Amino acid sequence: MAHFSKLENNIVTQVIVVSNQDILDENGQESEQKGIDFCSNLLGGTWKQTSYNGNIRKNYAGVGYTYDEGRDAFIAPKPYNSWLLDTDKAQWKAPVEMPTDDKKYTWNEETTSWEEITL
Repeated sequence: MAHFSKLENNIVTQVIVVSNQDILDENGQESEQKGIDFCSNLLGGTWKQTSYNGNIRKNYAGVGYTYDEGRDAFIAPKPYNSWLLDTDKAQWKAPVEMPTDDKKYTWNEETTSWEEITL
């Protein structure tokens, strides 16, 4: 099964599953363009392929994600104003690394720091 995301102004509005049969070219090889054509004919709009394992366009597309043409990547919505985009992975990261001990942490945007979660 292949996954395709519908884009409106480079924002993902829908992600659908397409049968492998519907994306095979005349040589029996999977073709992204065949999948795009299938989705466009079925539902209209602009489509890009995505994948669960991130080997296509860096991240699996979700509704609300942005498609960055320059990076050919899907990027999740920015979780906090202080977070920065890791351009190699197309993923957001905190400006301070999360501690790597066995404790659980949550991000505090007001202090721009990680705070231990106590139960």
